[in-house]
Amino acid sequence: MLLATQLDRVFILNDKGQEITLSDPEPKWSVQVVLNFYSNTYPILTTAKISAPIIKDDKVEYRFESVMGTKG
Repeated sequence: MLLATQLDRVFILNDKGQEITLSDPEPKWSVQVVLNFYSNTYPILTTAKISAPIIKDDKVEYRFESVMGTKG
């Protein structure tokens, strides 16, 4: 017998060299809606991109990566 289970999602934010793990506020939401939800708390997310999902420790891990450039 084959059972299918849905893996929990977890979101990782790298803020100033510190990784912050964010829980899934609502599993039915798209990843973009979750990004928008957390951008109220973490303004750096307003310009972030979403990395491709990685399965790690029986969870689907998404990374929110800042696309802010540096002036040179």
